[in-house]
Amino acid sequence: MRAKRIWAAVLVFCISTQLLCGCGRNMSSGKKIHVGVTYYNQGDTFLNELNNCFQEQLSELESADLHITVTILDADGSQRTQDDQVKELIDAGCNVLCVNLVDRTDPSKIISLARENDIPIIFFNREPVPEDMMQWDKLYYIGADAKQSGVMQGELVSDAIQRNEQIDRNKDGKIQYVVLEGEAGHQDAIIRTESAVDTLKNDGIEIEKLGYGIANWNRAQAQNRMMQMIGQYQRDIELVLANNDDMALGAMDAYKKLDFTETDIPIIFGIDGTDVGLEAVLDGKMAGTVYNDKEGQAEAMARLCVALVSKKGMEDMEFVNEKYIFLPYEKVTSENVTDFLE
Repeated sequence: MRAKRIWAAVLVFCISTQLLCGCGRNMSSGKKIHVGVTYYNQGDTFLNELNNCFQEQLSELESADLHITVTILDADGSQRTQDDQVKELIDAGCNVLCVNLVDRTDPSKIISLARENDIPIIFFNREPVPEDMMQWDKLYYIGADAKQSGVMQGELVSDAIQRNEQIDRNKDGKIQYVVLEGEAGHQDAIIRTESAVDTLKNDGIEIEKLGYGIANWNRAQAQNRMMQMIGQYQRDIELVLANNDDMALGAMDAYKKLDFTETDIPIIFGIDGTDVGLEAVLDGKMAGTVYNDKEGQAEAMARLCVALVSKKGMEDMEFVNEKYIFLPYEKVTSENVTDFLE
């Protein structure tokens, strides 16, 4: 397995180098930046889209005086694998690291390796705990505020309920709901769920939680968890809150597999605004989602990579507490979804 990972790394490196070197440009001189990326799982739709945007942004920053290569590795859900990958990336000559942690509470080995080699780290999408971010002055984080996404999801649900009394199908004055959560104990999953529920309560929406399922941000797992909850609660479910679009799509897959009619499917909301999630909103299959600005995050990551290595442009970065860059979420409904698809 280790040999396969190494060959995969070599393949990604070669492909990325060909993509980013450009056609016919002489880059034998000038500043060279080798970016090493490791992310928690290639099965995550949002992260794949973010990584694609990131490579595009790096390519746009290249010039005759700036040569950028990138190596992207998949940790396949293993923190130990990711720790080994960071060492491989450092040994391969990477001079800046971008890390999407498998376990946000366990970055110490990665930080130690980077610090020993004086290589800055940009953590992204999965935020380390504040204490770990204080271990070294060359640690940064780029992402979004999980609470904002939960609040916006709650606002979307509240607006929908107030506009459409048919959502309360049993006419008991309450909305019976289930939750599809990302990971057990994961900060973003907890905050997204709590913020959405609190927003509904603060808006005066009467809600009743029927159940929840841990689906690890995964569409197939969400389908299985949703089928279990449908088997238990049948048509009592009036609302599905999913921590991300993939799990919202998994809920739709469950209803489709069980041959529910459109009128018997509850309203379903996601978060992230992935391409497939946006298409589902456009098609009316998902009631709404919250757009996680992958383009903005990718641009910030690319600019920060260049600034950290070239020692130019750090003053142009907009940091919070000198370490954090947060991009805002946006609410997506059928009324504005085409803006995001474009």
